[in-house]
Amino acid sequence: MTTFLSGGTGTPKLLAGAESVFDPADTTVVANTGDDVELGGLLVCPDVDTVLFEQGGVLDRERWWGIADDTTETHDELRALADAAGLDSGPRYLSDEAQNTGRDIANWRRFSGVAEFMEIGDRDRAVHLTRTSLLDEGHNLTEVTRTLAAALDVPVDVVPMSDDPVASIVHTVDGSSSDSDFAAEMHFQEFWVAHRADPEVADVEFRGAESADASPAALGAIEEGPVVIGPSNPVTSIGPMVAIEKLREALHQTTVVAVSPFVEDEVFSGPAAKLMDAVGYEPSTRGVADAYPFADAFVLDEADGTHLDRPAVRTDTRMDDAADARRVAEAAAEALSRAGAEVA
Repeated sequence: MTTFLSGGTGTPKLLAGAESVFDPADTTVVANTGDDVELGGLLVCPDVDTVLFEQGGVLDRERWWGIADDTTETHDELRALADAAGLDSGPRYLSDEAQNTGRDIANWRRFSGVAEFMEIGDRDRAVHLTRTSLLDEGHNLTEVTRTLAAALDVPVDVVPMSDDPVASIVHTVDGSSSDSDFAAEMHFQEFWVAHRADPEVADVEFRGAESADASPAALGAIEEGPVVIGPSNPVTSIGPMVAIEKLREALHQTTVVAVSPFVEDEVFSGPAAKLMDAVGYEPSTRGVADAYPFADAFVLDEADGTHLDRPAVRTDTRMDDAADARRVAEAAAEALSRAGAEVA
């Protein structure tokens, strides 16, 4: 069996071409849930859903978010109603009291649905409604994720890192950035979706990680290993998993290969460089290696001349299509072999 750690778009892009290298029947994907939010009463799990939709063949591959060719009538009407009523269209957190009552899985990340700052398609919304309703019926997030995977004919086993709430909270510098004012702390989705990573970042907190238990399915998959970490953001995509003690310990005990999201000090996409710098890592491939002390080997781009103290397999790591992803997956399999792991 091979386990992939997934967050953002990096690992899902790798999975898009990995099936010819790693048998889907023996593949588990552990998804980050630090990005999850409850929006208008519905639990949205962006990193879980990107894997489910990609593996289920329905992902919007232009945006790597949501379902392809989805309509947005409900979302559009929510924004129109807010405009007509003169309601603030920015991210609207529920009260502090509401953040810590009711459904435990939503703690610390609850937003009002007024004006809906994240665009949710109509078919996409049906997934969130089903997820939330099954949670309300008493199922845990692992059970619900597997139910949704079965409905979408997903060939790999997709599980959340935890059934408990962990929220990625971005702390801004003096609550401001350049010429704009921002809250002193905000959920990652507000930082990334509403503000497009504009705020200057002082730190990133994984709220709840210290008390969250690893999901048994995630922990078991990592312990069995080996593990591949795709070119995901080391801070907000993989960081929430590493922040859970038992998952972190398990990563140190198994064989791990990581694909760098950088070419030396140039990141492929997203806010990884900004966030890594904020939490004290050099925003580069070398910084990724520092962030992953448990990694036994790496996959680096062929143009990346970074010398690491661990084995590295080099290839063209840009992934624009399934053929590219297959090439990177083959490099990951080679890196696992060099690290002493057996790959089926």
